[in-house]
Amino acid sequence: MNKDFVTYPAILCYDVPDNVGIVFPDFPGCTGQCSEDCNIPSYALETLCFHLSGMIEDDESIPEPSRVQDIHVENNQTVVPIRVYIPAIRERLYSKAVNRTVTLPYWLDKEAKKAGINFSHELQNALMQKIGSSK
Repeated sequence: MNKDFVTYPAILCYDVPDNVGIVFPDFPGCTGQCSEDCNIPSYALETLCFHLSGMIEDDESIPEPSRVQDIHVENNQTVVPIRVYIPAIRERLYSKAVNRTVTLPYWLDKEAKKAGINFSHELQNALMQKIGSSK
C-alpha cells in the first residue's frame, strides 16, 4: 500500500454502560475502550496508530481498508471512518530513540568522559558513517 492517507472503518460498540468499545475489523487484536464522554474519534485514531506502529516496526504488511458499507454491525454498534496518515507513523517510529548497552575498556571510558565526549552522538555518527547513511 502506497497511500499516505488511509481510512479504516472502526466499529463502536455501546454494549457496556457509559463505555464505548472500539474494534477495527481489518486488524484483529486492535481494540480499545473509553468512556462515552471522551473524544472517541481521537481515541480510536490513537489506538489505530499504536497498532500500525507495531506492524510497521515488525515489517508486517498493512492491509487495504474494508469498505464501510461492507461492515455488518449489531443494533448497539455503529461504524465510523478513521483516517490515518501513514508517513507520520513511520517518521515517529524511525526517529524514536532506543537504548543499547555498550562495553568499553575502563581507560577509554575514563578518557572520553574527561574529554566531555557525548557517547550517544559519537556512536550514532560512527554507525552512520559505517553504513553510509546521512540521515
